[in-house]
Parts: sequence; structure tokens; C-alpha cells
Amino acid sequence: MDETAGFQDVPPTTLADLLDRAQVMDIGIRPLWPSVPRVAGPAFTVRCPPGDNLMLHAAIHRAPVGSVVVVEAGDIDHAVAGGNVCAVAQRNGIAAFVIDGVVRDLAEIREMRFPVFARGIIPIPGAKAAATPLNAPVTCGGVRVHAGDIVVADEEGIVVAPRDRAPQLLADARAKLAKEAAEPLDTWEAAHRARIDEILRAQGHQD
Repeated sequence: MDETAGFQDVPPTTLADLLDRAQVMDIGIRPLWPSVPRVAGPAFTVRCPPGDNLMLHAAIHRAPVGSVVVVEAGDIDHAVAGGNVCAVAQRNGIAAFVIDGVVRDLAEIREMRFPVFARGIIPIPGAKAAATPLNAPVTCGGVRVHAGDIVVADEEGIVVAPRDRAPQLLADARAKLAKEAAEPLDTWEAAHRARIDEILRAQGHQD
């Protein structure tokens, strides 16, 4: 959990510069209420078959404190969670939901300020019938997510840092942020203009 705490201070944009595109979720999975704070935590993975939400409802009683529950939902026609599920997850110390699917009761979720990243909202609930293993690998937003991978999410997007690379990624991200913070805008602008002009000249561009 100490490593996770460090990732709380790292924007997804910084991690995206250090990771392959395959570790960044697609733009369809977005925060469902404005100004969602950045969340970071180890993935607790859930797979729900089409039309069913049993295992997410099971996960809120099993995921460790600080977890980001990552859900591969089977469709976007049935909500896998609603207000009460989010309230219990929040009370049990779950950091956020990241769902490749949809939820309902947005007004309640927004009022409690529980971070939910998903594809949207639908009022139709799913059934509770299909048991599947928890913490098995899932695909969410085009990213293969394993239990324990570090998920960092905010309004800029959602990035998954593989668990075995997390310590080095955190060190690299901190170094990158420190370097950027120490560089005045004038210095950045001069280097940026020189680089852009060089690329343009190499392609024969003339002003």
C-alpha cells in the first residue's frame, strides 16, 4: 500500500508518457461526476457476464481497503451498480469503481462523491445469478488488468501500471515531475521551438 500512496501524486498524463499505449484505457470510460479527485490503488478485478452484476455486489464486501474495483461488464444494457452498492463500497474503504459498463443512481453517487469511472448511465438493473472468479484477469477499457496492478484515474484518464513494474515506474514518474517543476516556462519554450523548427526544416517547410 505504500507504493500506492506514492501514485496518488502522479497524474495519469505522466504515467502515459512512461507506459505503452496498451496500459491506457480508452476514452469511453470517464468520470461520471465533475471534478472527481484523482484516485490510485491496487486493482481488485471483477468480471460480470452480460445482464448480471452478482460478482460486483460480492466484491464490495471482499475488496481490501484502498482497492480500485475494476469491472469487465458484459454489456451496456444493464447497470452493474447503483447508489446503495456505491455507498457500501465507500463505507468499506474502496477507493473507486472503474467499470467497462454502466451504472445507475447517478444523483446519489454524485451526492456521496464516490469516484466512479464508467461508460455511462442506464436505469435498468442486472440480475444476480452468475458466479465468476474474483481477482482473475479482466479487460477494461481495452487494457488487460491483473489483480494488484496499480490503477491511477482522474479527469485526464485512466492508466494501469503493471504490478511488477510499479516501483520503477513510481521512481521514474517522480523524477520526471521534479524535472518539469524545475524547468522555467521560458526554458521549455526555447527548447520546444528549437525542436519544432528542426523538424519543420527536415521536412522542407518554409515560413
